[in-house]
Amino acid sequence: MNSIKGEIFFAGVFVAIGLALGGWWIGLGFEQGRQGDRYVTVKGLAERYVEADLAIWPLRFAATGNDLAAVQADIDRDTAAIRAFFRANGLPAEAVRPIRLEVIDLLAQPYRPEGAGDSRFIITQTLVVRSDEVGLVHDLTQRMGEIVRQGVVLQETGGPAFVFTGLNAIKPEMLAEATASARSAAAQFAADADSTLAGIRRANQGVFQILPRDEAAGIAEPSQVEKKVRIVTTIEYRLED
Repeated sequence: MNSIKGEIFFAGVFVAIGLALGGWWIGLGFEQGRQGDRYVTVKGLAERYVEADLAIWPLRFAATGNDLAAVQADIDRDTAAIRAFFRANGLPAEAVRPIRLEVIDLLAQPYRPEGAGDSRFIITQTLVVRSDEVGLVHDLTQRMGEIVRQGVVLQETGGPAFVFTGLNAIKPEMLAEATASARSAAAQFAADADSTLAGIRRANQGVFQILPRDEAAGIAEPSQVEKKVRIVTTIEYRLED
């Protein structure tokens, strides 16, 4: 009888020890899980001012008349005048190229506008100036009156677009700056919380943006030679005691 009681006693002890160990392991798991959920989310910013290195400028002009050959002759004359203007001001001939020629016969339209017989044909030519001489092209935008005075009827095309093509060259350095900025902010937060950083939990590089340098001026980015490149990264850092 005593033997049976002893066995029951030791069985109870083992059960108690097992429950205690199980509770300890469960508690440890909750504690580790809680620690694994401790993290801080920060953003890192990097900005750099750059200048455009490519100018693209479409020039659209038109001529009208009843004689198709004469209208084409006017277009040829205007094309030559525009080419001569840029060549005289330092741009090579290959910097100015035609990209589109449109011919409209008003009498061939389903609905003829009033007075179509007076100027039956409309020819529109588009030339594009493409050059890495950004400063020169920018200066020449102020002198287009010289072309207009030669009888060239220029249409509004929005002016030249100034493009920055060197983004890939500065991406690594800017990304490193943004990451360092994020880590500095995370380290400060950890110090304030009496914690230390324990590695990256998750990271989002963000998108590189090319913005106008003077955003408050209301001028679109492509029309500005000077630009601002910005990257904002989002990084989550684990925290530990």
